[in-house]
Amino acid sequence: MSSSSESSQREIIGSPSPTNVHKLIFVMASVTSLMLYLHRYTWAVIRPELAREYGYTNTELEQIFTFFNITYALGQIPSGVVCDYFGARFFLSSLIGGWSLSLVLFALGGSFLTFCIARLIFGAAQAGAYPSLNSVSRNWFPPSNRTTMQGFVASFAGRAGGALAPIIMATVLMSYFGFHWKVALMIMAGAGIFLALVFFALYRNSPEDDKRVNEAERKLFRGENLAQKTQSKVLSFKEALKHRTLQIMVFAQVSNAGADIIYTSVLGSYFLSKGISIAEMGIYASFPLFGGAVGGFVGGYLNDYCIRLTGSRKNARRIMGSSGKIIATICLFFAISQTNVLALAIGLFVVKFFSDWSQPTVWGTCTDIGGRHSGTVFSIVNMSGNMGAVLVPVLLLGPLLDGFATTQVVDGVSEVVTNYFPMFIVVAVMYVITAFCWMTVDPSRPIDQGQES
Repeated sequence: MSSSSESSQREIIGSPSPTNVHKLIFVMASVTSLMLYLHRYTWAVIRPELAREYGYTNTELEQIFTFFNITYALGQIPSGVVCDYFGARFFLSSLIGGWSLSLVLFALGGSFLTFCIARLIFGAAQAGAYPSLNSVSRNWFPPSNRTTMQGFVASFAGRAGGALAPIIMATVLMSYFGFHWKVALMIMAGAGIFLALVFFALYRNSPEDDKRVNEAERKLFRGENLAQKTQSKVLSFKEALKHRTLQIMVFAQVSNAGADIIYTSVLGSYFLSKGISIAEMGIYASFPLFGGAVGGFVGGYLNDYCIRLTGSRKNARRIMGSSGKIIATICLFFAISQTNVLALAIGLFVVKFFSDWSQPTVWGTCTDIGGRHSGTVFSIVNMSGNMGAVLVPVLLLGPLLDGFATTQVVDGVSEVVTNYFPMFIVVAVMYVITAFCWMTVDPSRPIDQGQES
């Protein structure tokens, strides 16, 4: 054996293994996403409690709900810019603590005005979470399996948090322990405040800034991250909005988020309309959200696999973005035709599984075209989606549900019965629109490399 070969072998054998700090970051990102949805989906339990305790109509309840989406939508782009410029450590830690405190404010409120103000603060604080987590994934997730990891964070962990929300709040805290819904909400807020402190203590903005990371681990990211540092700090919105794929994604997210808002706003009331208890609702309402969690993770893995199989990032994104929505549309009508509540819940599990397997495609495409500006690009797309989430509940869901409600007298007591079928027609139409949009995206040209014609 030559001396040069022996020297190379000694060098390889003596090389330290990469540290695994990026795995810790992955866990923290996942827990943050879980907490975000755990807190957001408490509305499924809060909504029927507000109707019972304060006598609010569907329209009033959707108005309270939508105050979250107003500031959540408007806060997306500023949050993305701030995170791209300053980094996620202090910014995201502050957001987690801020939205958790807003839940305490909501619990302490007792009027329509205070509920609306608390929802405004809640939306503003949560607005920067996913743009920040997209930036975290760009800096800390290796490119080879980034979409799989993004799928776990954005969809599996997030949707799992949403699925756990009614179980923890309604079934465990309210039914098992007997807490009032306001006390249960404050207990859940306390977990968020603790997470904010942990995130600030353990997170660093990049592998280059973290002393726990050795040279071998930095090499997993270095070429990409150093290239990003040569780019301008702030994205030109005028130029970005000329990018055709970004334009398509903006429109797709309006219809996508407009459809999916029912799982946040109306799901608890829908299951309670089937004549089940609050404890049972906590279980059944979690089924669709667990479906979304599993679907998001599977979709992230399939994204990376499809890219390797086809050799085309463009075709992989198109396939994954459109196919799930079409399948979900078909399954939706089978699900809502079920008369058994368990069968209905399982059916909606399947619907959300296929609907949400396209969620990692959104993150992946934002990263594809955004580069160093991934947080800002994601914030533009997410803001657009939440404009749909603002408009649909106020202009469609609330009036539609009240318009198709009837008053019935049961045992001498009048009660309002709501027909939810027209709402699901709207959801199906929006799913189809989203699918057609994804058939035309092209993530192969980043925004910084010139604009598409």
